Amino acid sequence: MGEQLGTLSELPQDYRDQMTAAGVAPLWPMMRNVLPHDAPRPVTRAGHWSFAALRPLLLRAGELTPVEKAERRVLVLSDPGRGTGAMQATATIYLGLQLLLPGELAPAHRHTPSAVRIMVEGRGGYTVVDGERLPMEPGDLVLTPGGEWHDHGHDGDEPVIWLDALDLPLFVQLEGSYAIEGELQAQRNRPDASQVEYSAAGLAPSRRPGRGTRRYPMMRYPWAATEAALRQMAAFGEGIAELDYINPETGEDVLPALGFTAMMLTAGQVEAPPLRSCSSAFHVIAGSGRSEIDGQVIEWGPKDTFTAPVFARIRHEAESEAFLVRIHDRPLQEKLGYYEERAR
Repeated sequence: MGEQLGTLSELPQDYRDQMTAAGVAPLWPMMRNVLPHDAPRPVTRAGHWSFAALRPLLLRAGELTPVEKAERRVLVLSDPGRGTGAMQATATIYLGLQLLLPGELAPAHRHTPSAVRIMVEGRGGYTVVDGERLPMEPGDLVLTPGGEWHDHGHDGDEPVIWLDALDLPLFVQLEGSYAIEGELQAQRNRPDASQVEYSAAGLAPSRRPGRGTRRYPMMRYPWAATEAALRQMAAFGEGIAELDYINPETGEDVLPALGFTAMMLTAGQVEAPPLRSCSSAFHVIAGSGRSEIDGQVIEWGPKDTFTAPVFARIRHEAESEAFLVRIHDRPLQEKLGYYEERAR
């Protein structure tokens, strides 16, 4: 079949006017826009957000806007392909840097999108999810799944900053995004599940007949344990050390639409993954290096964040020992039955 399809201008003006009046449009002039041959044509472009550049802006926001007027004091990381102000870093991933100052409380709410917090800087912050108080240490990954009540607090003495990652764009597209406000939650007087029931890999609370488990049994994934596991894997494995964050009861990804993968690169190590159908965001926990994404070179350092569109040609090279967390939408694509990897 020929590549060139008919255009709108080839149709008589009276016919075009009649279609407009009837509220219809011809598919063939637009079909390649929505069904291109062989691979998608993403709007998303690789982005890079330097923490050194954003940190002063975030702290200034703390001076200019009290949390009571912001509810969530966040600077949104907008996809360069969509322009500043876009509420998405890729087609499916929303990213934002959130600031909480000592003594502040972010009010309780729950919403349809799911969120993950990756702690970037500071100590003393915490999130309460369904009554469970989750301490937030640098590098920790904290879940606030869709529909779960959550609020944030800070009883330390220095600003805390974390990266929010949400599947918000999906719910906006579905016209299903909304939040419900509530009172601050009563906190259970016990450590969180990562320190009690799920403190060791491969172990889970004993199953009793008829007793089910929570859909999200573990809400906090401490970075100290993740880093130790990556180092062990790097010492005895081949290639790059990578570990997926999973539900400890089911082995599935931690959220329905978004997945999270911890990565370790030794100094000088190069990683050139296959072309993936999922979009990705990379948050640097520690270390420095450079990544080439579809020909664009990104020099990254500690606490930076950068993104890659679908089927991007990616090459990472670590200057020093580096740890990153990759945020991606593979779980959603696998549920829809079209996740794909292609050779470079």
